[in-house]
Formats: sequence, structure tokens, C-alpha cells
Amino acid sequence: MYMNDKTIVRRATAADTSALIRLRLDYLTEQGELSPADVQQLRQYFAKHIAQGACIAVLAEVKGEVAGVALLAISEKPANPAFITGVTGTLLNVLTYPAHRGQGIATQVLTRMMDEARAAGVSRIDLSATAAGKTLYKKLGFDESAHTTMGLQL
Repeated sequence: MYMNDKTIVRRATAADTSALIRLRLDYLTEQGELSPADVQQLRQYFAKHIAQGACIAVLAEVKGEVAGVALLAISEKPANPAFITGVTGTLLNVLTYPAHRGQGIATQVLTRMMDEARAAGVSRIDLSATAAGKTLYKKLGFDESAHTTMGLQL
């Protein structure tokens, strides 16, 4: 657990599922509303994947109140030079609530997340950066991929 005089940064547990769902919903607010079925999927996802270690969540709390979060979805692929262990992580849902921005909380959460990822054998973390987060990610050592991110909605 990382801690200074007012911020605690810790790995989330299954007991934090309700907070993680609220944080995920807050993060997704700008992208549209989720249905009750979507919320149920989040509850099942966090309960299953946090327990299995396939999802790591790191929370920052200020005076007992959640101030920020980051999620890492872990997967295993055939190894290659970019991810020697074959274990990769996709960084999702990096969020600091507006009242806590500019205080280094995202840096603390991401630093803890990188430590947790190393401990889990992750050899590469990928993310889709927003313009607002790009400077922070670069400062922490993330580089821009030579590959274009593409997707297919099924």
C-alpha cells in the first residue's frame, strides 16, 4: 500500500466490487448509459476476474473516499519480442475525480499498477490514451506504438 499524509493507494479486492462498478459507470458516463444487464455483467466480471487475478484494480482513497482508479485486464498470448512472458495487460478506466485532480493521484495509481503488473508477470501494458492522459503516460515510460489501433465491433 502506498500512502502519504492524506492519500492511500491500494490494490482493490472483491469487497470493492460496488465501488469499482460505480467508478466504471462514472468513467463511461460520457459514452452513454449502461443497462441493468450491463451493470450485472460488471458485477460478475469483477467478482470473477479480480479473484482469479485476471483483473487488477488499484484505488486511491483520500480521507476514506475513493478519489481515483485504474483497471488492468490481464491476458496471455503466444510470446513474442514485444511481450516475452506472453502475459500482457490492457490498461482501462484510469479516472481521477475532478475534486482530486492535479494532486498526483493518477501518477500514484499508475505507479502502483505498474508494480502490481510486474509482480503478476506482465511484460507489456497497452492502452488507448486520451489527449488529456497522453503526457502522463509518456512521463511514466509509455511509448506510442508504430502500429495503428484498429477494432471491429461485433
